[in-house]
Formats: sequence, C-alpha cells, structure tokens
Amino acid sequence: MQQRFIVLISILLGFSSIQAQLLTTAEKSDYASTSTFEDVMNFTQTLLDQYDLIRMETLATSVEGRNIPLFIVADPMPASPEDLKDDDRIVVYFQANIHAGEVEGKEATQMLMRDLLKDHPRDIFRNVVLLVCPIFNADGNEKISPKNRTNQNGPVNGVGLRHNGQYLDLNRDAMKLESPEMRGVVENIFNRWDPAITVDCHTTNGSYHEEPVTFVWMMNPNGDRNLINFARDEMMPAVHENLLKDYNVENVFYGEFINRMNPDSGWISYAPEPRYMVNYIGLRNRIGILNENYVYADFKTRVNGCYYLLKTILDYSASKKQLIKQTISSAERRLDNRYKLGRPDVFALEYEGVATPEKITIKAIEADTIPGVKGYWRYKQSDRKRTVTVDYIADYYATETTTIPFAYLLTVPEPMVLENLKSHGIQVEKLDQQMNLPVERFEISDLKASERLFQGHYQNKVEGSYVADTVSFDAGTYVVYTSQNLGNLAAYLFEPQSDDGYLKWNFLDRYLVPQWGRYYYPYPVYRLMNVTPVPSSPISKD
Repeated sequence: MQQRFIVLISILLGFSSIQAQLLTTAEKSDYASTSTFEDVMNFTQTLLDQYDLIRMETLATSVEGRNIPLFIVADPMPASPEDLKDDDRIVVYFQANIHAGEVEGKEATQMLMRDLLKDHPRDIFRNVVLLVCPIFNADGNEKISPKNRTNQNGPVNGVGLRHNGQYLDLNRDAMKLESPEMRGVVENIFNRWDPAITVDCHTTNGSYHEEPVTFVWMMNPNGDRNLINFARDEMMPAVHENLLKDYNVENVFYGEFINRMNPDSGWISYAPEPRYMVNYIGLRNRIGILNENYVYADFKTRVNGCYYLLKTILDYSASKKQLIKQTISSAERRLDNRYKLGRPDVFALEYEGVATPEKITIKAIEADTIPGVKGYWRYKQSDRKRTVTVDYIADYYATETTTIPFAYLLTVPEPMVLENLKSHGIQVEKLDQQMNLPVERFEISDLKASERLFQGHYQNKVEGSYVADTVSFDAGTYVVYTSQNLGNLAAYLFEPQSDDGYLKWNFLDRYLVPQWGRYYYPYPVYRLMNVTPVPSSPISKD
C-alpha cells in the first residue's frame, strides 16, 4: 500500500513538473520578467516533445550565432511548403520581438502555440497552417536590463534592446536586407511558405489612450489598392469588433494624435515606407498587420491583449480564408495583366496621408507637458479622460508619379544588387544577344547624401529626369519584367527617386560619379517602355 502511494505521489509530482514547464517565463514570474532566448527554446522544446502537431525549422542564424526558430503548427503537418500546393488551408505568420524591448508578442505567441496544441480548435486546424517566430531579434533579446525602455510599464525585471547584433533596426531593413534576420524571413518564410497574412508584434510609444491593443494594415500606395482597401474596410473592422465582442479587449487602430496636446486634432498612422516590414508585405501583394501594444498598460494586460488579437486574427483567417485567397488572387491577376490591357500603372514617388472613409473613435487621455533637459518639453499623462471621434489619417495616395515600365534593364553586374534581387525572390533574366533598344534613361542633375548616418548609410537624394534614347545593350544585360508577382517591389527598388530603393540606400554609388569631374554617369538602370518581350533567359537561382 505504501509503495503504491509513493508511486502515485511520484506521478502527481511529475505531472506538476510538466505543467510548470508549460508556463512561459512571464506567467511563472507573475509578469515580472520576460523570456530569455534559452527560456523560449526550453518552453518550445517541451511543446515539441509533447505534441506531434508542431515542428521547428531555423529561420536564420544571427550575427552572434543564435539559431532563430520558426515553428509550424498544423494538422496535418506539411513536411515542406511544397506539400501545400493542393492544400486548401491558408498560411498565417506571427512574428514577435523584432524590437527586443517590445516583448508582449514573444510571450503571447508562446502561450498561443501551447493553447492551440492543447485545445486543438477544429476550425483553426482545418483551415490554417500557422507559422510562428516568437523571438526574431534573438541577439537584442539577450541584453535584457531594467534600464531599457524605462518609460514602459513592466516587466520590472527588464527587456532587451531595439537593435540586433549589428546595431541595425530590423524594422528598417525590409528592402536592403542587410541583416541575417530579415534575409531569413524573406527567403525562408515569404519566398518559401508565402503566408497570406503576416502579423508583426510591437509596443507603442506616443499618445495616451485607454485601449491596450492597437493595430493597422499595410499602407504604402505602391501596393495593390484593392488589397489595401480590403484590409481597411473588411478585415480590420471585423477583427476590431470581434476582439471586443468575443474576448472583451478594448482596441483601436494604431496611430498617434496629430497634436498630442489636442485629441481633436485627428489620429494618424505614419511611416508608410516599405523599409517597415508590414508595408513591404503589401508590395508583395499579401496582407500585413502591424500590432502595437499600448506601452502604458501593465505588462500582463499587454500580453493578454496581444494574445487575443492574434487569436482573433486566426479566427477570422479560418472563417474567411476563401475571401482572403480570392482578394489576393485578384491582386496578382492585376499585376499579370498590367500591360496586357494597355493601361500601364504609375509608381508613387511622393505621397501623403489622407483621412480614411470612416472616422475613428478613441478613448483619449489628455496630455500635460513637463520641462526637460535644456528646456525640452516632454509629455506626461494626465487624469483627464474623454472619448473623441476624429479623422484617421491612414490612407496614402500619390502626389507625384512616374510610369512603371514594361521592364528594367540593369547594365552593371553589381553583386549587392543581384544578391538582393535573389533574396527578395524577384525573377531576373539576361539578354540572349546584343540589342539596340528604345528606352528611357535617367539623367542625374543633382545628387546629395544625407548629413547624418541612418542605419549605417548616408542616404541619397537625387534630382533628374528620364530622357528617351536608343541604347545598345550587351548580351548578358539583366532584365526584370514588372508584370511578375513582385513587379511592384522591383519598381520600388529600381526607380532612382524611390524613397526606399537601390539608389537611396547606396547600392549603386560607385556607378554614379566619376573620380574626377563634376558630371554624373548615367544611372545604370534603364526603362523599357515598349510592350515587347526581348530575347532573354532566366538566370540560374544557384
């Protein structure tokens, strides 16, 4: 009898140990701490050991040597993305910790994977293949300190750093792909798994309000307008309503008050450039969602709010997968038909934000100011609350445009450009023979670099204009057609006056200015405007 009792106690103690392993660091510490890299790997290893419906791949290896994990949660489990070719499920990707001081998503995604595997919600598993990277900026995460993000309301034991091991902000690297993390997510997730929906989890700074969860869709006007409008008018309002109705989580679309001292001034979502990952996803004709959890809410509230936002997006994706797929397919057809219909698209060189069709209601908390160092005035939260309904500046439209060509011709074999095109997944061909072609060449009239470094670059600003010309192109000249699925992305990279392209980020500097003299070389990318395919062959992807 005594022996049986001892065995029973051992079983119960073992069960208790397993249950303890199934709590995240945040949960075990009553939200005083966030997970280290080792904590995340130990927690997820427990899931891998206990469940068959989760698998791990390596997304990338950081500069400090950490293997960044990607988890696939699915039933049935695909052995590779190729298994999904005739699969009706929709692929959804959740990414957390791109800024390692903004840690709610890291905890929420671990909790969500655990609960999905434990509860096995039939509608989600039947309709969704879920990809999760809970700790994208692994190197920044390991610099946890209470001295980081001191304006943030917990966790009291500290968070990591914004930048990665290269001192790069990963959420400014989506176009130039200078970090192993961003190259990894583009090559191993966007190109391989091709998620229809991506959510990138952050923490806010800025205006004061009561809602603990905010989010917004991709905004860059060079993405497909119908896809942007679908996110704005259908998907995001449904997620907003369902998050409150189903999970009782107050939420509002992301932004800041235009004048922080005056909530009636309007609400704006800024930063529409594709260097930000969510907007980059829009250029790829997919749905990108930025999640920003409210920095002044307590840590537990932020984590739980993020958890239920992700759960709501999964619920919507499962129930509306066909509508999402059809909307994306329509965007791809419009690209494929770009020149077949005789109506070439325009590229937005300059753009500005305008109000969305619907106003937005925010539970505002008014701000006060306090003197700062050297007379700088800082904001502080008051105890005055009021609800406002105001314009929401989140629609971005062109104010200056140029025509998107039938193809771009690159005349220099610049390794950085070619590697970047390959990483993005853009299809590149080579001319089979020497040809004289009527093209547009860009003549530079002025070129200035920024006075201050930004992400390791003195960014260029160029003035000039396109001139019609007939140019001789050698066999082997690189050809990039814009009717491919990533045609909008290609245009963004190649257009010389783009705010996030190769010229802006110094990829082609050595080809622009001679060693002596005050003139400029021709920009080594030409535009083929005639809708006539040239004799060319795809280059090897090896």
